[in-house]
Formats: sequence, structure tokens, C-alpha cells
Amino acid sequence: MTAQKKTARAGVVGWPVAHTRSPLLHRHWLRQHGIDGEYTALAVPPAGLVRTLSQLPRRGFSGVNVTVPHKQAALEAIIAAGGGVTETARRVGAVNTVVFHDDGHGGFSMEGHKTDAFGFMENLKEKAPREGLRGPVVVLGAGGAARAICASLQDAGVREIRIINRSGKKAWDLAQEMTQGAGPCAAPVPWEDRESALAGISLLVNGTPLGMSGSPPLDLPLDLLPEAAVVYDIVYAPPETALLQRAKARGNPVVDGLGMLIHQARPAFEAWFGVMPEATPEVREILEADLRKEEPT
Repeated sequence: MTAQKKTARAGVVGWPVAHTRSPLLHRHWLRQHGIDGEYTALAVPPAGLVRTLSQLPRRGFSGVNVTVPHKQAALEAIIAAGGGVTETARRVGAVNTVVFHDDGHGGFSMEGHKTDAFGFMENLKEKAPREGLRGPVVVLGAGGAARAICASLQDAGVREIRIINRSGKKAWDLAQEMTQGAGPCAAPVPWEDRESALAGISLLVNGTPLGMSGSPPLDLPLDLLPEAAVVYDIVYAPPETALLQRAKARGNPVVDGLGMLIHQARPAFEAWFGVMPEATPEVREILEADLRKEEPT
């Protein structure tokens, strides 16, 4: 008798988790590729993260995405369990993707990845190939997303990164970490000097939640921003933020955060389900339609 094929299972853990678009994205790819698989949103409080990660492989999960507030804790849990983490995840200090590996003896091991860096750069290459990497770059923020962005810029050979954050100490700490060894010149810039820091740059990245639906607006005059500089906002709700609207109105090339969301999910899907999906216009339209449901009428 032929053994029945098991349904491939993956999901996302967070607290809360209802906001995530990951199920919509991964379920579309499962249907598109005809894969017998499931992708589930799992609400897991911080105190239950380690236990959940230990139980999921026994429930048939190949892995999970990790969203707030678990990204740093998941990295620590994987290391404590003797699992492996990628170089990028270690540099950033967080993971957003966990892959479970069967050890062949009834147990399993965990591997942690940080795919935000991949998603950021793939989106930039798609929308503004190379233009944003020809000169100094300004990165707003010093949290997990900004750290992944800086790591990807560092790997791409950017020679000067200006890091601006409302907490000056966090900006200074991140700049210090980046300039260790043979890293690029990464300089912290005080928040009050954010406007003058835009002079002569080739790329501006908003790596903060400022400008997101329900969050405070981003207060950043663009008068000194070169007209050829690319403006990249990782916020995807709304898909076109006020920052991108202002940049587009003055003629700057713009890159929105929805493409980053899509691209960062692709290597995770491949790790769990064995297929590298494409960032097609169709999947973008599905996400945009879902985001429009939340827009005020």
C-alpha cells in the first residue's frame, strides 16, 4: 500500500498576529503551484514561544515566519537549542523565518533566517536597479528593519551610510556595529539634522513605522534631496505613503514597501515547500486589494 503523502505545513507566529498578510501571500503561492500545503497564523504570547517552537515540528510544520514581538527571542531560542542561524540573522540580531529539519531519529533541529535583507535588496533591484547605490545613503531608523537594510547595503558595497534615528544612542550603536572590521563608513546623524543629511545622497530609506496607517507622520522636508535620489519607504500600509507622494511629486524615483514584503517571503516559501515563487503583478494586486479594505471611506 502506498503511504499517504503528508500535507506540508507552515505558518506565522506573533502576538498579536491578525494584522499579518503572510497567510494571504503564502496561500496564494500554494494554490498557484498546486502544492498540498497549509499556512496558518498562530497567536503565541511571549511566554509560550519556546514551547511552541518545540511542538510545531511534531505537528507536521516545516517552519514558521516570526513577527513582532518574537524576532529577537526566536534567535535566542534557536541558539539555546543548538540550532543554526544565518550570518545575516546573527548580524541583525533577529530572525523572521525558522526552518525545522528532521534529524532522522525522531528529533529535529531549527535554523533561523533573516530574509528582510534579501527582500529589501530584491525590491530595490526590481524598481530602481543600481541607481540608489551610487552615492551616500540615508537610512531612517535603527530597529530590526533598519539593521537588516544596513546589512544588505553593506553587502552591496555601499561606502557611506548616514543613520538617523529619534534615539541618537541607537543610531550611534548601529553605526558602531557597522563600521567594525572592513565595513563601510556608517555615521550617526542627530534627528534634528535629518534635513541637511539628505544633501548629495543617492538613496533615502525610511526604515521606521512613521507614516504607517495609525502611526505618526514622518516629518522630513525634502528640499535638499537631489532630484535623482531614489526614495524607498518600507511601509506598505498604505502602499503609497505621504513620503512617497511628496517624493514622486518632485520627480524622485520611488520604491514602496509592498515589494519588500513579497520578496522577503519568497526564500521562506522555498525552504518549506520546495518552490521559489515569483513576485508577480498578480500577487501584488491581491495584497493591494486586501489593503484597500482598511482604507477609510
